[in-house]
Amino acid sequence: MLNSLRWASAPLLLTIALVGIAAGALVAFVNPLIGFAALVGLLGASVLARDAQWGLYGVMAIATLLPFAAIPLNIGFNPTFLDIVTLLLVAVWLVQVATGRRAGWHTTALDLPVLLFLALALTAFILGLGAAGVSVATLRRFVEILMAIGAYFVVANVLRARPDLERAAKVLLALGFAASLIGIILYVIPDALANQLLNTLRVVRYPTGNVLRYIEDDPSLPKRAIATAVDPNVLGGLLILMISLAIPQWFSPRRLFRRELIVAIVAATGLCLLLTFSRGSLLGAGVAVGFILFALLSRRMPPLVAAVITGGSIVLGAALVFGLLWVLPWTQSYATHLVEGILGQDRATQMRFGEYKDALNLIARYPWFGVGFTGVPDVDLYVGVSSLYLLMASRMGLIGLASFAIVIVVFFTNRWVVFKRAAEIDPILLGALAAVLGALVGGIFDHYFFNLDFPHSVTLFWLFVGMAMSAHSADGNDV
Repeated sequence: MLNSLRWASAPLLLTIALVGIAAGALVAFVNPLIGFAALVGLLGASVLARDAQWGLYGVMAIATLLPFAAIPLNIGFNPTFLDIVTLLLVAVWLVQVATGRRAGWHTTALDLPVLLFLALALTAFILGLGAAGVSVATLRRFVEILMAIGAYFVVANVLRARPDLERAAKVLLALGFAASLIGIILYVIPDALANQLLNTLRVVRYPTGNVLRYIEDDPSLPKRAIATAVDPNVLGGLLILMISLAIPQWFSPRRLFRRELIVAIVAATGLCLLLTFSRGSLLGAGVAVGFILFALLSRRMPPLVAAVITGGSIVLGAALVFGLLWVLPWTQSYATHLVEGILGQDRATQMRFGEYKDALNLIARYPWFGVGFTGVPDVDLYVGVSSLYLLMASRMGLIGLASFAIVIVVFFTNRWVVFKRAAEIDPILLGALAAVLGALVGGIFDHYFFNLDFPHSVTLFWLFVGMAMSAHSADGNDV
């Protein structure tokens, strides 16, 4: 028996020895930091490869905390952490299905609409090749977007059991809390120290130099929270999702965390959202909160009455918050920024209006399948507009935008029926629904949920769609 144990452990010992030798060589001959990172990466990969759900946690962690991190190894491009962990997640999931460790493909009402959307994206990409050649960077980014949208299918299959869904929601809430705290801390500490700390991320290919962000990129104006998201609007989009997922937990008898911790999560995400000065994200979060209130009231009273109460509460709450921002001396600049945006008086809003006009001109010239993802055929046109829908129509045409609308209509129709028929409130389903709605509203004024430069935001959006489609009734039974 002792001999059999020795032979069984031989491959493990050999692997450990080889990893140690390789890491030691990197430390001695290349760079100690790279050697250490390689060792940590191998250990992390071994954990993620244990089960597809661990891989999903890895995708969540990278998308929220290190979304732009890349391996400092150029192979024509620098593979990002998100690329590698997403591929590992898919590979582990497929292996588990093939070996019988997981059940086979689980169909949902959203499968065909999402597949249609993916097919039209690929069609637009191919048609767009006639106008401009494709570079390695553009091809990689397009594939990343396809992977991000396709993550929906993995999530909908991996989170089929209620305990798995609840653990994933816990992980997301914890990661959102951590991202919010990072954003708040980097905001309140001295600018020089915050910039120095963020510059340490250069080892994973993050931007360097003066990376802090200000309103209209003017250091004389208030600073904007960015955490590790690089862009304050991108951080705002993340916080829409997280605060929407957290708030329904307060009203559920089966909370994932204690009430005190839920309050802390909502407070941190809400404060960090304010510090981003992202008006589109603030509007998206406000609509998400209003939807949560309406959904809760509509279970106890007629929908029309619930809608009237919800509308009145939103107006009153917005007035109180704005009045408080206007009165307090240290928040008056924030209130002024909001007013200027509503009236279209600040430079950023005026630039957006110009982008909208140019995008409409492009769509009018290429209405059906857009210009694709590689380039623009005409020198007087460009693709770059701060709107999810105009960007989608520019790249995929009105047909592609219509296919996305089909996905959204099927999604909300199907999930709302499930929510209403459930015996008790499902906070995860309600939170995911509100998060998707908030993201769609924020997408009116921003583009990060369908942008080649932000595949992690696209991944998070479809991850929440997948979570909502995985949610059943609160007692764990299908509805």
